[in-house]
Amino acid sequence: MQNGTLTELFVRWTGKLGLNYEFLATGYEAQIWRDGFVTTIYLVLLLIPVSLLFGVLFAACLTSGKPWLLAPVRAFVEITRNTPTLVQLMFSFLALNTFVSNLLGGAQHNPLTPFFWVVAVVGLHVAALHAEALRAGIEAVPASLVEAARGIGFSRLEILRYVEVPLAFRTSLPAIVNNLINLVKLTTVGNAIAVSEITYASIMVWTQRDNVVELMLVILAFFSLLNFIVARIGKWVERRLAVPGYGI
Repeated sequence: MQNGTLTELFVRWTGKLGLNYEFLATGYEAQIWRDGFVTTIYLVLLLIPVSLLFGVLFAACLTSGKPWLLAPVRAFVEITRNTPTLVQLMFSFLALNTFVSNLLGGAQHNPLTPFFWVVAVVGLHVAALHAEALRAGIEAVPASLVEAARGIGFSRLEILRYVEVPLAFRTSLPAIVNNLINLVKLTTVGNAIAVSEITYASIMVWTQRDNVVELMLVILAFFSLLNFIVARIGKWVERRLAVPGYGI
């Protein structure tokens, strides 16, 4: 059975239930909606490694004991986790992006797209949450292990890389997975600056079709599925990395 026929059957069947998915039979609106799903998945796949990378870097700075590293990162973490992500995004896009445009001689010379600002703001926001979870994990590493590593000649960086971060990641994993679930939901802030993720694409459709309920049902199911996958992967990683007698 061809895809077009399947779509027509779906539209007809849901129509009998009082749900309006007629836009799926059109080329333009259906493509916008499909692109919204793809963009959201792309954001999630990009944001997860970005947030984890900067989370580890921030945690390393917070536990470095060096004021010139600790102070600016602590200030950033406090500001980031204590202000709404949407406000951060709007400030970055409307203020920082404008500053960059002026610096480069106009918006036409600015390479920073709305998509970039969503990745930067959401990624760093969640990284700040990761950093606090990892900081607690690093500080919970037994001093005897750190002393043993120092005794065999490990440098401070090697202790962090080979001892503290691996053990801290294991104990912090439940909190990190919760942060990643929040990250998936935070991709929706992109609609505020016209990044065509699934909520923005849906708004474009329902302003013409007046089918808010129908699209919201799909959005809820879509994000539930994404976060179920993230949670299950997190559980699997947690089991794989478990150290008997330590942490989880």
